[in-house]
Amino acid sequence: MSNSRNLSKLTKADKPLFVSLMSRAFAQDPLFLHLFGDSKLDRKAKHRVKAFVSFMFDKSFLLHEEVWGYFENESLIGTYIVEKPHASMLQNLKGILLIARLIPLLFQLSGKTLSLLNSYLRVTRSSAPSFTHHYLIMIGVSQEEQGKGIGKSLLQHLINTVKADKKSQGIALDTENKENVDLYRRFGFTLSQEAQMDNMPVYCMFYPKEG
Repeated sequence: MSNSRNLSKLTKADKPLFVSLMSRAFAQDPLFLHLFGDSKLDRKAKHRVKAFVSFMFDKSFLLHEEVWGYFENESLIGTYIVEKPHASMLQNLKGILLIARLIPLLFQLSGKTLSLLNSYLRVTRSSAPSFTHHYLIMIGVSQEEQGKGIGKSLLQHLINTVKADKKSQGIALDTENKENVDLYRRFGFTLSQEAQMDNMPVYCMFYPKEG
């Protein structure tokens, strides 16, 4: 029996699949380790990671973001969240609803973690281009499917989306994993800035759309 694979936009019903995949995919990510601790060794850290990933998924449906996923049969094996560039008044109004989603998260994260998150946002947002662009918030692939071209397919899908968007001038992203820098460079991203957050390097990259 052949496997059926497809790339499609996620719905709210896909939240459990997203949270499960991204919680495992980011378990050893430098930023997540710094913010939440080792979720493979610490049960509380595992709970914090899931709470944060869950919040990120909910946020995408309230703000100007999209979640796309790569499915094999009915299993989610890769996914990404991207912030689109076309802000609107509706986005600002939805920010009020976001507060309701944020409150439960505040009770699950420590004050130190919240402070670090705020510092991270300041660093990354200050490094973002001033012109109109997409922002790749998160991208992850199931550990069992890594090295099979899933991440490449997801990233190429995003690049094609941006190329078709007449208003967007490219894609910004941030990574704390130095090994990812060369990977993104192979797709046409350039390192625009190397910043520091609490002695942790943050590599800010940008894909400039040609034409």
